[in-house]
This record gives sequence, structure tokens and C-alpha cells, in this order.
Amino acid sequence: MIFRGLEWVELAKRLLFSCLVLLLSACASSPVVVVAPKPVVVPPMLKPEPPKWSESNLLSFHNQWKGTPYRLGGLSRNGVDCSGFVYLAYLNIVGDKLPRTVNSQRILGKEVPRNQLQTGDLVFFKTNRTVRHVGIYMGNDRFLHASTKKGVKISSLNNIYWKPRFWFAKRLKKPTVEQNMSIASLVEHVQQQDDL
Repeated sequence: MIFRGLEWVELAKRLLFSCLVLLLSACASSPVVVVAPKPVVVPPMLKPEPPKWSESNLLSFHNQWKGTPYRLGGLSRNGVDCSGFVYLAYLNIVGDKLPRTVNSQRILGKEVPRNQLQTGDLVFFKTNRTVRHVGIYMGNDRFLHASTKKGVKISSLNNIYWKPRFWFAKRLKKPTVEQNMSIASLVEHVQQQDDL
């Protein structure tokens, strides 16, 4: 089949027209719409508040340490002293560090009368002329401490031994950075006074 010049032009026009129709019909069809998923809004991480002192927190801590023997200078379940136990309880329950010794702990916070004690207050005792003892008030005239004879235990403030030896109580608030920085100098001052 031989195409003549005019037929060839006619065939080219039809072919071009067909291609154009195909292209235009493809463009006229509904395009596929890709919808991006809605962004997930993640709330900012809230800094968890440290647990508050509560009888249940103290009972739980007591259960972890119950029966641990007293050991002067100790900070483990092999043995712990009274101020070390208070240090560990404060660190575990509140999340802050206290000074390590009774003399250093006694200068912190605000003194509170015995009849206004609240759970978490530190209770201090004079067990003899030079020895001091500390525990954590639990409510209902009970306190958690490391006893020199029986180790970690709960005792009553009204106990025949502890009642006459009660010295004072302190309520601690979370210290500021400035207070933390000055604690070292206060501790040094108290230790110097005790040495006099």
C-alpha cells in the first residue's frame, strides 16, 4: 500500500488527533489525590513531680529495708545508720539528697511543734549527752528509723524510751539551688560548734 502525499498528511493528522485525544482524556480524568495523614500532636513531656511523703510510701520503704541491721556509717542493706536511712528514704521517696549526718540534717528546714507533726517531718532525739538520733514521722505518733539494737523499724513517739528523749522536729521543703550551695557552709559551721 503506497500512500500518496495527501493521504500521508491525512493519516498523520488522524494519528496526531488520536494521540491528542488520548493525552487530553488522561489529563481530564480525576487525578489520584494523596492525602497526608494528620500530624500526631505529642504533648510535651511533663516533668513528673516527686512523690509526696505518705504513710503508704514510708510503709513500702520500710518493707524494703525492714530488718536491715544498724551499722554506723552504713548505707546498704548490709547495715545502715539512722541518718543514712533518712538520707536514703529522702532520696528514694522525694528524689533529693540530704546531708549525710544527724548534725547536718538537724540544721535544715523549719522547726515544728510535736503536736503539729506531718508525715515526712524529721524527728530528732537526744539519746544521751552527746549522741543524737533521727527518724521520719509517719503519722499517728509513729516514726521510721534505724534503731541501734533492732535495725530498721517503726517505733512510737510515746514509747517509754523515745518519749523523754524527743528533742525537736523539722519540716523540710525542697531546697533551692542557692540553699543547696549554702548547706555546705552551714554544715561546716555546725560541726565547728559541736567541736567546741
